[in-house]
Amino acid sequence: MSTEPVRLSVGATGVAEYVLDPALDARHGPRPYLHPVRTLGGTVVTDALPADHVWHLGASLAVQDVDGNNLWGGRTYVRDVGYTWRDDHGVIAHLGEVRRSPGRYAHDLQWRDRAGGVLLTERRGLAASAVAPDVWRLDLDSVLTAPAGREVRLGSPATNGRPGGAGYGGFFWRAAAGGGAEVFTADATGEQTVNGSAAPWLALTGVGSGGGAYTLVFAGLGRGDRWFVRTSMYPGVCVAFAFERPAVVPAEGSRHGRYRVWVADGTLDRDRVAALVTALP
Repeated sequence: MSTEPVRLSVGATGVAEYVLDPALDARHGPRPYLHPVRTLGGTVVTDALPADHVWHLGASLAVQDVDGNNLWGGRTYVRDVGYTWRDDHGVIAHLGEVRRSPGRYAHDLQWRDRAGGVLLTERRGLAASAVAPDVWRLDLDSVLTAPAGREVRLGSPATNGRPGGAGYGGFFWRAAAGGGAEVFTADATGEQTVNGSAAPWLALTGVGSGGGAYTLVFAGLGRGDRWFVRTSMYPGVCVAFAFERPAVVPAEGSRHGRYRVWVADGTLDRDRVAALVTALP
């Protein structure tokens, strides 16, 4: 079984590498992730293994509390105690390839506890497509399925007692931090007002490590999902599964997610962002 990184392309332009089987310390939440992701102009718009949160891995699916197992990385938030290092780290493991082409990839995965027990199975697909000369779009589809006879609870630091809107865990994008990041929706601006919202889309503007300006536009909240956003401490956006209350995957049931990210060169305004989203077929 090949575990070499998958390269996604738009036409002849490579836009992302997808790392299938990273050799990481268990405390970093090993899992497949996208990094580097680039604009069509070559600006890198993801960050991985940053010093402030080493377990932030580009763009990935990760949840801090999966039936009491940390599949996010870092310390675990314990009610009435706070963040604590625990021996509770699982892994999201690549099982096998389903299909591959220059702009598409699909594979099967298992979400496992520290002893290797299967918490969830997943079928995941990724696709990269051209939108405009300065914009391409990433589509990530995920189906998480619980085992027979047992529902699976997805939680977060917020559902485990942390205040301040720390409901992270889901599809998370750690953005490149070469300059000040700003975030907005159709009717709100700034981390404090956008964090926890259920807006149909959210845009993050920033500067990549090479100095190029970029805009990322996110869509794909499911029922009960919320946006988790950070710009002051670091630039990051998450489709959060358990922002206020745990999410439950019923026994033998599935949780479907479709996440879309427009990756653009330059700083786009609200009108341009809205035009991109509304043009979606």
